[in-house]
Amino acid sequence: MGKLFDRLTLKEDPNVYQDKDSHLKQVLTVKDFLALGVGTIVSTSIFTLPGVVAAQHAGPAVALSFLVAAVVAGLVAFAYAEMASTMPFAGSAYSWINVIFGEFFGWVAGWALLAEYFIAVAFVASGLSANLQGLLQPLGFALPKQLAGAFGSNGGMIDLIAAVVVILVALLLSHGVSEAARVENVLVVLKVLAILVFVFVGMTALKAANYVPFIPAYHQNADGSAFGGWQGIYAGVSSIFLSYIGFDSIAANSAEAKNPKKTMPRGILGSLVIAVVLFVSVSLVLVGMFKYTSYANNAEPVGWALRQSGHGTIASVVQAVAVVGMFTALIGMMLAGSRLLYSFGRDGMLPKWLGKLNHNDLPNHALLLLSIVGIVLGAVFPFAFLAQLVSAGTLIAFMFVSLGMYALRPREGKDLPIPSFKMPFYPVLPTIAFLGAFLVFWGLGKDAKLYALFWFIFGVILYFSYGIRHSYLAKNQRSDNGENK
Repeated sequence: MGKLFDRLTLKEDPNVYQDKDSHLKQVLTVKDFLALGVGTIVSTSIFTLPGVVAAQHAGPAVALSFLVAAVVAGLVAFAYAEMASTMPFAGSAYSWINVIFGEFFGWVAGWALLAEYFIAVAFVASGLSANLQGLLQPLGFALPKQLAGAFGSNGGMIDLIAAVVVILVALLLSHGVSEAARVENVLVVLKVLAILVFVFVGMTALKAANYVPFIPAYHQNADGSAFGGWQGIYAGVSSIFLSYIGFDSIAANSAEAKNPKKTMPRGILGSLVIAVVLFVSVSLVLVGMFKYTSYANNAEPVGWALRQSGHGTIASVVQAVAVVGMFTALIGMMLAGSRLLYSFGRDGMLPKWLGKLNHNDLPNHALLLLSIVGIVLGAVFPFAFLAQLVSAGTLIAFMFVSLGMYALRPREGKDLPIPSFKMPFYPVLPTIAFLGAFLVFWGLGKDAKLYALFWFIFGVILYFSYGIRHSYLAKNQRSDNGENK
């Protein structure tokens, strides 16, 4: 038993990761990471979830749900910023936990993140598709039902638009990070401008009566979930937490950062601050324009609210830019997800072809697998179901990273460098960050937690049947032991 525990807690040498990732080109600056973070965080969810969560859980207090979620995300982001500054490796939490807790725990954290990226690609693509179809329908363009939605959703067989956009982003990323970053920077500026236009135009249509009561009385929905009161705000936090997961996508690309000690903390924390301001602004304006019940089952509430208030042309412009801007989230998620898959292959934990770079030093094998899985998930599962599943995997990784601070600090200045940014109020804040992430996870729907459990069990089986036997870390240790003898 002792030998098994020693095997599971076998830690990777950080110098090995530094060497393996040295082939990736370090080209990304603070500006690129801010664009990547804002582009990924401020994605499909800002144009969809404020209305949906207001109608289902929180009423006008949906802005409080976004604020509470931002506080939890901010606490975890402090830990992410310090870890990314200390260990700028591809794979973010997977690689960090490998170094500080050991291989098995790194696998669990990475496996949870892998679920996030697989599902997030499908989720963002589905949201983009819904908004694009809403934009084109007034022009008389409509896909056949079979091609307009996920399997079993309003007669749908496959969401064709979602599949096409995933393929287009994969083609862009396959040509390099620099090219993708340039596209990302332009699209993020356009998207933020579209959000600001909505906020300022929407403010002209606000009605004070729509904010009363700001926190509706509590009752249970037909499905057993909470509406109103602090319970409804809490349920809203769990539903919209996925809105803030974009800073993880920044950390996953830290091996491609210029001067990561400074670049990573600024990119992670800066993008989160910008995102919070935008989310809360959109939420307050949206529920002020129309009573929150108007947004029930509405996948494109921003465009709908503008059209209903007599701003049809502006609605079309905002929604068109929003749809184009959603590509930024796909770029961020697919960039980060492919680097995570590459990291698994790099370490031998999944088939080694995933860890191979092409002649341009790009992990395009990993990108191909991510694209295929994202298309399949988007074709099978509807938009609302994907939303909570994204949060489940992310929150598990967030809990690992928060606790990881207690293993990281004693090694800084020894076998790990001293970072330029340190999480404040150590050792108290890591515990608060862990508890915050745990409470948000606990508030997820039963289905999301159940599927997270199934994914975890599948991951453990895969680790013991494949990863533990093919791990390069274990092979190197056996080789070293042989040489020592």
